[in-house]
Amino acid sequence: MNKKRILIAAGLGFVQLTISQWANAQDSLQLKDVVITATKNDQKQSQTGKVVTIISSEVLEKSHGKSLPDLISEQAGIIVAGSSSNPGLNKSVFFRGAGSAYAVVLIDGIVQNDPSGNGGAFDLRLLSIDQIDRIEILRGGQSTIYGSDAVAGVINIITKKGGPKGNTIYGVASAGSYESYKGTIGLNGGIKGFNYNINYTQNKTDGISEAANPVGNNAEFDKDGFRTGALNANFGVKLDDHLSINPFVRYYYGNYSFDGGAFTDAGNYSILKNVAAGTNAKYEFETGKITLNYSYESTSNDAHSSFPSFSQGKVNIIDLFYNQKLTDKLDLLVGVDNRVMKLTASGLSPKANIFAAYGSLFLHDLSVFNLEVGGRYNKHEQYGENYTYSITPSINIIKEVKLFGTVSTAFKIPTLNMLFGQFGANLALKPEKSQNYEAGVNFSFADDKFSLRVAGFKRDLKDAIIYAFPAGYVNQVSQKTKGFEVEPSVKLGKFNFNGYYAYVEGNEFNFVDNAIADYLFRRPKHTFGVNAGLQATDNLFVSANYRYFGNRTDGNFITYTVDTLPAYKLLSAYAEYALAKKRVKIFFDAKNILNEKYNEIIGYNSLGFNFNTGVTFNIR
Repeated sequence: MNKKRILIAAGLGFVQLTISQWANAQDSLQLKDVVITATKNDQKQSQTGKVVTIISSEVLEKSHGKSLPDLISEQAGIIVAGSSSNPGLNKSVFFRGAGSAYAVVLIDGIVQNDPSGNGGAFDLRLLSIDQIDRIEILRGGQSTIYGSDAVAGVINIITKKGGPKGNTIYGVASAGSYESYKGTIGLNGGIKGFNYNINYTQNKTDGISEAANPVGNNAEFDKDGFRTGALNANFGVKLDDHLSINPFVRYYYGNYSFDGGAFTDAGNYSILKNVAAGTNAKYEFETGKITLNYSYESTSNDAHSSFPSFSQGKVNIIDLFYNQKLTDKLDLLVGVDNRVMKLTASGLSPKANIFAAYGSLFLHDLSVFNLEVGGRYNKHEQYGENYTYSITPSINIIKEVKLFGTVSTAFKIPTLNMLFGQFGANLALKPEKSQNYEAGVNFSFADDKFSLRVAGFKRDLKDAIIYAFPAGYVNQVSQKTKGFEVEPSVKLGKFNFNGYYAYVEGNEFNFVDNAIADYLFRRPKHTFGVNAGLQATDNLFVSANYRYFGNRTDGNFITYTVDTLPAYKLLSAYAEYALAKKRVKIFFDAKNILNEKYNEIIGYNSLGFNFNTGVTFNIR
């Protein structure tokens, strides 16, 4: 039999296999029916015009070889700089071309913030995949609901909770390249009116040298590893049929080695500590509910280097909101939000307060039409008042085709370092403000087995804050970004395929030229990726992931030039085999299988071929 006939026979066999699996597949909850909590209105995806991506618990259960930055960076329109560099390197999230720290991270619906940092962004290294149940990603400006920093999107991380009854012990143990080890042990369960989930993750790696070795240097750079520990505890108490209280405690410790900068080896290290505690409380009645979210968070970073430093940020957040079902097709959301942020660094202890009141109306399932309209009033202790709004219509032309769009404004407040810090502080700073536009179409056929989403966006940011030497922090005139995303998906029985192509372009201030340039540092114009998974047998699951990152620019602060970095591609694969009635699973995760040589960031190393293998267990 010649090669052509073999390929035809193999193709027909594959088609027959997928069709038979499709025909025999059990009914399951469709993506359009998944309830989205990040909108604060518990909407089905079919009822909103927002661009939402759900990373389900099933996907997370097959991602034990990855970190949270790894998983986030596989999504359309999101670049996590440093995600494939040394594991201990800081991770910067670039959301739809926006700069780092222009996206809000939530944990269980509560805003996370680090006032000790220049950008105020939450550190994605603080959470382990093993502690997460699912992730909701909302693209576009979301400041009407979540206030400052929600300029380009929101990432809502929903942690694991206790079960309805009985007790379960679960865990993960793994080892991999660069002397890497990770272990998670957890216990959850519940009785009538009470549930709990407590887990602890310990992680260690020798890593690689953070800094790249410059050409011509024969001295070997030392490895920059880390040791971390993370505790997560959630409790649920149902006092009666209406009132429930859900307190939580989180603690994170990390000891990270780091170098002296691009191409510069050093024996530096930093000790990072994060503690958070609070509660979610709900009072539910027949046509509505009242929700109170309270969180206290403290983050400290003690850096030991040639220029030692210590900074600590604290934030108290109270968010009280009320949902009312006015009619079968009209819902109301109103709320108030107060945040107090404090910074301790270099003998300074500044603080700031921002208060907000917000509201939204949700008109849904009115024939083929849905509409969300909202507004927010903000009052900041330093700069005064500002407002945001959001208008999101969607039309289900037919069952399989939905048009959607959003016009909104968003903002980012100046951080405490910008207002009160030692270097370039400016109390006259105004908030950065953006005008956002978004439109697209979603196709869905055969009960979501075939789907395609195309979304375009445009964002105009004014009063962007930059550091202009020697003046210090000032509000810049404007930055503009635009692009689009294409996301196909196929689910045929035990086979699934997801892909994306994302394009982004824009301008921004860069610190090499000290001027506005028509490119975005570290954000390629073109990225695409595909992920294919197959439940080959009842116990065996396999998947492969391919991603391409196009040419991009970066600042070379050795030569003080803007350099172009070549495109690169990453191929990964994952396999999992279940034992003992699926209570035990053995997994193997391989990354950068092609051993691609590249630099994500000028002057810093990236990982070559690496792997992680281990076992998960669940004992009830």
